[in-house]
Amino acid sequence: MANISIGARLDRLPITRLHKKATLLIGTGIFFDLFDIFLAGVLSTVLVEQFHIDEKWLPLLLASGFLGMFIGAIVLGGLADRFGRKKAFMYNLAIYSIFSLLAAFSPNVGLLIFFRFVAGLGLGAEPPLCDAYLSELLPASQRGRYVAWAYTLAFLAMPVEGILAKILVPVQLFGLEGWRLLFIIGSAGSLIVWVWRMHLPESPRWLEAAGRLEEANQIAVQMEDEAKALGELKPVQSTTPRQTSVASFSVLWQKRYRRYTLMLWFFHILQTIGYYGFGTLVPLILKAKGYTILHSLEYTALTFLGYPLGSLLSLPLVERIDRKWLIVLSAFLMAVFGISFGMANLPSLIVIFGFLYTLVSNVFSNAFHIYQAEIFPTSVRATAAGSAYSLSRLMSGLMPFMLLPVLNHYGSAAMFSVVAVAMGLIMVDIGLFGPRSTGRSLEDVNGEERGSETGFKNRM
Repeated sequence: MANISIGARLDRLPITRLHKKATLLIGTGIFFDLFDIFLAGVLSTVLVEQFHIDEKWLPLLLASGFLGMFIGAIVLGGLADRFGRKKAFMYNLAIYSIFSLLAAFSPNVGLLIFFRFVAGLGLGAEPPLCDAYLSELLPASQRGRYVAWAYTLAFLAMPVEGILAKILVPVQLFGLEGWRLLFIIGSAGSLIVWVWRMHLPESPRWLEAAGRLEEANQIAVQMEDEAKALGELKPVQSTTPRQTSVASFSVLWQKRYRRYTLMLWFFHILQTIGYYGFGTLVPLILKAKGYTILHSLEYTALTFLGYPLGSLLSLPLVERIDRKWLIVLSAFLMAVFGISFGMANLPSLIVIFGFLYTLVSNVFSNAFHIYQAEIFPTSVRATAAGSAYSLSRLMSGLMPFMLLPVLNHYGSAAMFSVVAVAMGLIMVDIGLFGPRSTGRSLEDVNGEERGSETGFKNRM
């Protein structure tokens, strides 16, 4: 095995117990990431009343966590390529857990905004780090399906949060308002996941890229032994030599990756308008339509059921439809259902179109989370995904300042027209400039296997 790459050895494996364990623990961690991301939006109308927030403070409250995530995604993404995937996602969960707990006991809106910002530093890199880790651990033939399973588990956060908000917001327990309990639940859950993740191995592909070949080989041998016990170890299909390199941000701007970098950055600037624009602002949209806080929480919980169901729907699709075209198709449907939701006034239509929007948005989300971790080499994968994803966090922080004025002055239909334009630009961006990736080894997709400009062109 001395001349065979770790990637070739991992790609021939069946799904083992370690793969399933990693998928479960990664999915549970992202659950609490998403739980927190949507928390300020779900509780926005409640917090306005709790702290008597002036209208000028509301966008800052919604933006604070995302602005922290912007910085965290850049910093921790770089650390993951330099020091390892596992260390980075252990740090981010610890930061989030501590400061989310502090947010629960905020005596005023100023401290709540500050604690949300610092918690965001930890949360920012969670999805791109997890995307990179799982993509590197899983075999090529099952990579999309199991990353989608992780997100299916994670997206249960939205309806769970909606239901908990409806139950807890009107009550007090242990002398604490219900909204504070939601922050405590997020903090406690992420702490439990932090303990569980200590037992996961480092990414063998990253260890190989970092030159730590003996450690990479030990983990690969353990996984191969587990496959042998199942009687399903296939022969190696490739004799690709080992590749080792030092992570460098400049790799993203080499001729063959520059196009992908710009494509992914442009995508993330736009996707947050459609994806987080709905999930973060839906209670405010319903309030603008004239619904009370309790009714808006009820409708929010119902529409949020589309998130895990949409993720479940993606499971048979992500390995059958090439990821780039699945992103394009789901972006188109988000534009259609978003405008329909914005124009709807009847409660039944609001719930139906809201549900359909969240349903297709998670097919969209799963496809791009798989996709963004496939198109760059191992040595810079977390940096590439983290830096691009940080732009979505930045845009999420700026989004309330852009979309709320449109909502307040022109209504929800106009706001979702802005969303539709963003989705249309995404379709052009991914459709024209994105590479094919479904069912192919990571090394083949991003050029580590061929290493030539000719090979890069052939992959388009």
